Amino acid sequence: MRRSQSGFTLIEIAIVLVIIGLLLGGVLKGQELINSAKVKNFATDFRSVPLFIYGYQDKYKALPGDDVNAATHVGGAATSAGVTLLTPTAGTLGNGTLNGNYNSLINTDETLAFWQEVRLAGLAAGPTDFGSVAAIAASVPTNADGGRVGIQSVIPITGMSGSYFVCSEGIQGKFAKQLDTTMDDGNTAGGSVRIAAGPYSGTALTAAVTTDVVDGTPYIVCMGL
Repeated sequence: MRRSQSGFTLIEIAIVLVIIGLLLGGVLKGQELINSAKVKNFATDFRSVPLFIYGYQDKYKALPGDDVNAATHVGGAATSAGVTLLTPTAGTLGNGTLNGNYNSLINTDETLAFWQEVRLAGLAAGPTDFGSVAAIAASVPTNADGGRVGIQSVIPITGMSGSYFVCSEGIQGKFAKQLDTTMDDGNTAGGSVRIAAGPYSGTALTAAVTTDVVDGTPYIVCMGL
């Protein structure tokens, strides 16, 4: 007695392959959308900082963080929020520059006071308590990957020009390159947006050439204003 053999027909196999293809395509497209959203999030961080500066200057005629009369301008808001207003080194206040590194955790640096003042002024969202080391660490702004975001006056990456520099760290190379293309010229070692390997500790870093930027390696991205 002969046994009949059962199996998948070519049509059934073709249908399965099509379904698998659609699933893979959906996953890849979904990942692409997630990556694109992350880059847009990074870009928003950079584009928001100038708005904070202009908004504060329009409201108080002073540079946030460098404001000699910060106690008058946002001191009331600090009192209402139950927090202590930071007091940067008096000798550097009002000179139009922001002393300190963008990633500072020192409560006398203007680069840190910048964030407290724009938040107390109602221009930016976020915690306003910078009264302790723990509070500072919990209140400083971070990007979509958890890296520090900040602003400073000193050139962070060799060759950059501008009065102020916004930096965001811990950004993977593949996103950093896409970010440069989105906001500038796609040349990671030139233009107003540049990329460098960290960490940053106050000494200007060397910009990474686009072809040398590794997709999975974290970098610092800075933009000159």
